[in-house]
Amino acid sequence: MKTMRQNALLRLLLSCFLLYMAWPSLQVQGGTLASYFWLAWLVFFLLVAGSNLATVMKIPTGTQLQSPSAAEEKRYSVSR
Repeated sequence: MKTMRQNALLRLLLSCFLLYMAWPSLQVQGGTLASYFWLAWLVFFLLVAGSNLATVMKIPTGTQLQSPSAAEEKRYSVSR
C-alpha cells in the first residue's frame, strides 16, 4: 500500500507542475474555443488532483456494510 500512496503523490506533484507550467499561457486566450479548452483542462486537473489527494489521504471510496453478529440477530429476531 505504501507504493500506491507514493505513486499517487508523484502523480499529484506532476499534475501540479503541469498546471504551474501552463498557468502563464492561460491568460493569453485567443477566443471562445480556447476558453473552452482551458476550462476542460482545469476540470480535468481538478479531477486528477482530487482523486490522487484522496488516495494519499486514504479517504474511503464507499461505505462498507457489516453483517450483524449472531447475538444481535437473536436479540432483534421475533420470538415465537
